[in-house]
Amino acid sequence: MNSIRTLTRRTALVAATATAAFLLAACGGGNGDDSGGGAHEGPHGSASASAGAGSSSGNETGEKAHNSQDVAFAQGMIPHHRQALEMARLAADRSASAEVEDLAARIEKAQDPEITTMTGWLTAWGEEVPEPAASNASAGATEPMPGMDHSGHAGMPGMMDGQDMAELEKASGRAFDTMFLTMMVEHHEGAVEMAGTEKAEGRYAPAKALADDIVTAQNAEITEMNKLLGTK
Repeated sequence: MNSIRTLTRRTALVAATATAAFLLAACGGGNGDDSGGGAHEGPHGSASASAGAGSSSGNETGEKAHNSQDVAFAQGMIPHHRQALEMARLAADRSASAEVEDLAARIEKAQDPEITTMTGWLTAWGEEVPEPAASNASAGATEPMPGMDHSGHAGMPGMMDGQDMAELEKASGRAFDTMFLTMMVEHHEGAVEMAGTEKAEGRYAPAKALADDIVTAQNAEITEMNKLLGTK
């Protein structure tokens, strides 16, 4: 299923590049006032529903109580955030659109502290904190791009694989903007899906609040990005 979705996305990227590049050129240089309130990949969703939401991961009671879904949420969203940061950090040197650069900067600003927050939860719960993905050296690059090997998270909603990330890194100008927006829409949709699982099955109040925020923030950014792509 993931391979079909990836093939579909790549086909759509090729078809969309010319059209979206024209539209991006028309709106390039703006200040991003239509960004939907500056919300971003900010608060994020949960991992997978495979961890039984009803089971308890600790003996806490009240507001400190958490369950296995809360653990899965944090353990899944940390690498999800890391990939969003990787994508966002490419924009400064590759984008031809002021709106795309502004969006990428907002995503980066929101993600780092959230990773720290979720890492703190896992540490306090005595749970494993996901390690950064192994780096693969990029062709012609002096340093490896962090997290290029995403095979370990291939089944996570909205995650790009290593080939997707390599193609994004090689792109520039309007082609980069089209690819970035198309990929980030899918990435956001995955985060919203994960957040919905946490809202429905999680127990830890701060995690559920984070999940609720992501649904609002990232849906707003999906609208913003689709507008930039010209798909409304």
